[in-house]
This record gives sequence, C-alpha cells and structure tokens, in this order.
Amino acid sequence: MHVGSVAIFQPPEDGFDYDRLVSLIKGRIALVPRFRQRVRWVPGGLANPIWVDDESFDVTYHVRRSALPKPGTEAQLRDLVGRIMSRPLDRSRPLWEMYLVEGLEGGRFAILSKTHHAMVDGVTAVDIGQVILDMNPEPRTVASDEWRPSREPTGVEIMADAVGDLVKSPAAAVDTVRGGIADLHRTASAVGKHAIGIASAAMTVARPSPTSPLNAEIGEQRRYGSANAKLAELKEIRRAHGGTVNDVVLAITAGALRSWLMTRGESVGSRATIRAMVPVSVRGDGEGRGGNRVAAFIVDLPVGEPDPVVRLQRISYDMAQHKESGQMMGAEAIVAIAGFAPPTLHALGARVGSDLSKRVYNLVITNVPGPQFPLYAGGALMLAAYPVVPLAKGQAVSIGLTSYNGGVYFGLNADRDAMPDVDILAQCLQDATEELSDASHSSRRAGNRRPRVPTVKAAPTKKASAGKPAKKTSTKRAATTPRKKPTGPAKA
Repeated sequence: MHVGSVAIFQPPEDGFDYDRLVSLIKGRIALVPRFRQRVRWVPGGLANPIWVDDESFDVTYHVRRSALPKPGTEAQLRDLVGRIMSRPLDRSRPLWEMYLVEGLEGGRFAILSKTHHAMVDGVTAVDIGQVILDMNPEPRTVASDEWRPSREPTGVEIMADAVGDLVKSPAAAVDTVRGGIADLHRTASAVGKHAIGIASAAMTVARPSPTSPLNAEIGEQRRYGSANAKLAELKEIRRAHGGTVNDVVLAITAGALRSWLMTRGESVGSRATIRAMVPVSVRGDGEGRGGNRVAAFIVDLPVGEPDPVVRLQRISYDMAQHKESGQMMGAEAIVAIAGFAPPTLHALGARVGSDLSKRVYNLVITNVPGPQFPLYAGGALMLAAYPVVPLAKGQAVSIGLTSYNGGVYFGLNADRDAMPDVDILAQCLQDATEELSDASHSSRRAGNRRPRVPTVKAAPTKKASAGKPAKKTSTKRAATTPRKKPTGPAKA
C-alpha cells in the first residue's frame, strides 16, 4: 500500500548530488512532521494504533542513493522502479523512502519517492516529494528547524490510556467497528436526494465486473511502465468532440486496452467492456491547494467499440450521467465497502475489500492535474513526473497519470508475473493517443464536428460505424492490432 512518484530532472550548472538532496530534505522536513513519526501498535488491539516521534530518526536511512549502469536508459530506470516498489517499507520506522537515481542518459537524474498510503491520505496530507519543489531555481527560505522528539509512551502508558478511554466512553469500544460503515451511513443520510446513486451502487456491487486478464492472483514483485502525451493534444481532442480532458484520458485508455487485449489474442466483441474505478477530484475552487477531496466513479470502458471518436462520446455521456444522477454518492459507498476500513481493522478490511474490488471493477485509473509551469528541486529543473499507484488484491495493473508543464505522464504499476507485457500496454497508450488525435484532425479537415447525442450510450453496430465516411480509416485501423508493432518500452 505504498504510493510513489518518479520525477526526472535536469541538473543545474553546478550539479546535483546526494548531499544536496539530503540537505534539501533536512531543511524542509519540518513542513511534514508525520515523516519523523512511526506507527506504534496498541497491545491487544484495544485501540487504534498511534503515531509517535521516532527518537532515533535518521534522515540518511530514508534518503538513499542508486545509479543506473551505462547507457542509463529509461527502460533501466523503469526496471529499477519495479524492483524498489516490490520491497515493503520498514514498519519499525517512519513509512517512507526516497532514492536519488544517478546515471540517467543525457546527464539527467531521477528522484523516486515511496510513501505508505497512511502517511498521505487525509484532508491536509502532503508528501515529502512536494515540499522539496520550488517555483524558481533558487530554493525558497524555510524557517530553521529545532525539532526534538517527544518521549515515546511505554506499553503500560498506552494500555492505560486505551482502558481509560473505554471507561470514559464505553461507546468507543465499538467505535472502530462502526467506522467501517460510517461512510455508508453518511451516504444514506442523503437518501432522498441521492437514492438513484445509492441504488446504482448496490446494483454495481451485485453485478460482477467483466472477466479480464487484468484480474489475476498477484504477488509482491512489480513491473513498471510509462508513456507520455502532450496536454495541448488532449485539449485539442476535447475541443473537437466535447467532454472533458478526463474523458479523453479514459477514451485513450479504452483504446489502449482494446489493442493490448488483441495482442494477447483475447476475444474483443463489439459489446466488450472493461470496468474502471476512476477517482475524480471534487475540491472546490475556494478550498486552497492542500487537501484531498475525491469522489469515485465506476465506468464501463467500451473496449469493443472500434471507432475511437465513438468511444470518447460514449464515455463522455456516461461520465455526465454519473455526475447528474447522484452516481457519485453511490460510488463513494462502493469505495467505503471496498477497503477503506478504520485503522484497527486495516488488515482484515484490506483482505475483504481487495476480494470485493476484483468483483466490482477491473482496474483503477487516476488522473491528477499538476501545475502547468516548471518546478525545481535544489535548482534542478523537473522535466517529467510519473505516478506509482498501489495494487489491490486481484488487480494486475493500475494506471495513474499526472499532467505537468504541458505534458501528460502515465505510470503503470503492474504485477510482475501477471503483466510481463506492461511495456506493450504502455506503447498501446501512445498509439491510442495518436489514433484519437488523427481522428480529430480528420474531422476538423472535413468540417465534421460530431454532435454529442444521448443515444451514443447504446453501442452502435459495426455497420453503423462503418457508414460514416469520415471515420472509415480510423475504424479499420482500430479494429486490427496496433498500428505500430511494440518494439520496446515507451520513451519519455
């Protein structure tokens, strides 16, 4: 359950080394006090675990150094990321690590962050990778840090506090159990307004997700893939066909999954779908930069549709319907069922939730908009940033993407045994982006801007798709194997 990011940098003229990174983190770690704390379990499980200061905190244990062998390709970097993400974090220390990866071709280097989900899941949570970044090459000044760890309570003190809390408030004894369904109660309180969404959630849970090679028994070992796109290109597609940039991302992903399934020899019928859980930010404009407010949607991606533009239209319509019908509330209920349990039930909740996640959806697709201006770490310019999204039980791959400074960066975290072809899926993402872009250019040249009509929710027949003269080429191309035979990992 650790999340991560892979950021690629161009060093400044005076260089960038391990000592500079350590110094940068030492100067900024006061901004994220949780990163000097560790988890302390309550004996007997009488209460939730607590955070305590790590009295032996050593920043150099968490900040590590690695190097790629020559020639230092991005394929070698992805292989290193997969191996590092395969290793569990040390539960006896603060739950994070950061790696300086030197030797990347072109004189570049990478910074890989790895943080347990519990450290960064909250309204005001911030990751260590965020605080080391600046908007200017000259690092900003941060107040001096005079941190001294608080004394760690003994086991007897923790037990006494837990028993005291139970005596003062007997209801606390069952509070943890109630917590697992608290989100469902909050959702149900709005039943009058969101009855459709809650009913839809129940129907989604009751209806198994489509059978897919995306769902398999997974182990500890990981592979990592990446792909790139230009944000301007995605916005141009949106202008040509409507919807949102997120809709375009989902349409590209649907096209990539279609091509990838074909490379595996899977049957892809005209009505074939892949069910995705899509977290969507619902943070208001006035809520500031910090914090996480995320709702989740369950979307059936029409991988059986050969026309890339029709795929986009169907997805845009479905997403609009989810927002308008209260489906968001229902999806939040699903997320509550599928593993976001209270801390003391974490182990059990994760197992039960992961089993359910395989039934409810096939994969997770996250899209996090980033700043559209350059950022720097210790004077080094950040060139790209790829996310690493953790896998749930039975999920062979997760797809995350981040937009930054005009680019869109896909990160694919995959089980090593279930997804030996993760690089092919990454290449299919590149091809699907180009396919949809080409289709959009053809539509603009022909003066054919397709209207978004409600009837597109029903999958059109192949005959109907082929009857549109402006789309014959793209339909034929999408109905076969990918145009470019994948020859290797996608280059950033």
